[in-house]
Amino acid sequence: MAISATVSTDLQGTPWWREKSVWVMLFLGFSAGIPILLIFGTLSLWLREAGVSRSTATFFSWAILGYSFKFVWAPLVDNLPIPLLTRRLGRRRSWIIFSQLAVIAAILLMANTDPQLNLTAMAIAAVCLGFASATQDIVIDAYRIETAPPKLQAMLATTYISGYRIGMIMAGAIALSLAEGFGSTSETYSYLAWQKTYWVMAAAMLVGVVTTLLIREPEVGVRKASYPNRDYLYFTAVFAVSVLALIGTLLLSPSTPKWFTGGTQSLFQFAYSSIVLFAGLGAAYLVATASSRTGLINQAMVNESYKEPVFDFFDRYGKLAVWLLLLILFYRISDIVLGVIANVFYQDMGYSKSQIGAMSKAFGLVISIFGSFMSGIIALRYGVLKTLQGAAVFVVATNLLFIWLTSVGQAHTNLSLTLPLFGTVNFPLELALVIAFDNFAQGFSTVAFIAWMSSLTNISFTATQYAIFSSIMTLFPKIIGGYSGTLVDTFGYANFFLFASLLGVPVIFLIYFLRSRLELQNAST
Repeated sequence: MAISATVSTDLQGTPWWREKSVWVMLFLGFSAGIPILLIFGTLSLWLREAGVSRSTATFFSWAILGYSFKFVWAPLVDNLPIPLLTRRLGRRRSWIIFSQLAVIAAILLMANTDPQLNLTAMAIAAVCLGFASATQDIVIDAYRIETAPPKLQAMLATTYISGYRIGMIMAGAIALSLAEGFGSTSETYSYLAWQKTYWVMAAAMLVGVVTTLLIREPEVGVRKASYPNRDYLYFTAVFAVSVLALIGTLLLSPSTPKWFTGGTQSLFQFAYSSIVLFAGLGAAYLVATASSRTGLINQAMVNESYKEPVFDFFDRYGKLAVWLLLLILFYRISDIVLGVIANVFYQDMGYSKSQIGAMSKAFGLVISIFGSFMSGIIALRYGVLKTLQGAAVFVVATNLLFIWLTSVGQAHTNLSLTLPLFGTVNFPLELALVIAFDNFAQGFSTVAFIAWMSSLTNISFTATQYAIFSSIMTLFPKIIGGYSGTLVDTFGYANFFLFASLLGVPVIFLIYFLRSRLELQNAST
């Protein structure tokens, strides 16, 4: 029996917790939360145990750059039907389940690759997982916005983030515990242990698959394609070739020349890697441009799919549109840049995988969910922008606590805590305090930010506009985060954490600048 995900626009007298769509997002959020840590945090520890350098390990975070360019294929998700699936499941559900199956396949590909024997194959598998996961996010975000009225979006965001965090603990804390339990440690590397762990993660994705089969298609999410299927397929082929041009440039580029030594060498590697990345992006752009000029791509389709959503946004917000995009671009830069290196930092400080998993994932999960619900409550009372500004201040302050943690070192206060799945874990009190503040800040800021970006979206361009916003949100932070290992090697952890904190300061002033102007514009409309 299918679960209806269509919510009436009249919510009077109906508590939010009785709306089925709220709880549907909990399970879809779980499905969306699993892949990111498998290429963002957990994989870093796998690579380190396999003997891959810290700098190379953090470069793998670029595998989720697909999240930052997902607006490129969002119109395909919005319009292109999937043979057999769309007729049976509907436009949104067919794309959700298609992306979930692609995620499972990519996880299994990673599981069957030993990075010690074939690091390139692991990189390709991680990139595939990044693209599949980003596609899942595109369609789940569109489903979330289309399945409920604006008044309910904050609570959908809250339960979605809660499910997302539970998915992250599955791919983080539980995955690390499984890998250690199967026999892989920092002293003794076991590929089979990591292989079994990723098999379990692939099986966990079935929760999302079952949920997708039970829910119904949102009414506004069903549309007929505006152009023949061949036009979308040609565009998909051109996009795939462009991606191959990017990947080929990265793989075929010469290794970093060893022209310098010491700290200067790390800085040179940073600059050289940046040049290679932009060269790859340039190659992808040239392929797309050349294909467009040959007539393979329907230019009218491109204009309708890409230009109209952008023009609509600028028409609605005028001169403020640029400032809004800048806020989206920089809002999460501080916590994303720090998050890339967090697990490696904990390991370098001498903490075991069990301690890292229990504190940063299990304990941190509870705190982040609490922060998410507090954000929803405060946003309803004081407004989203005021909540965003308070969250931005809190993120900067909590990131500074990591500097204090580096000074504590091994001179910490040991305590014992009994946690489900982990048993009794010995952990430093200082670590628990930092992780508590950090996760509360992340949960608090993320919910407010998602609700705010959803309010900027025009329902006529749901998937494409929100994909643009979320892509901009992660683009610059992910690029900088890919260099976090190199920055730590060059400047040390304390200076890196100071740098990550300072990145969030301009955001505070930008929100202050926008608050009164947006309130004035909203009042006039």
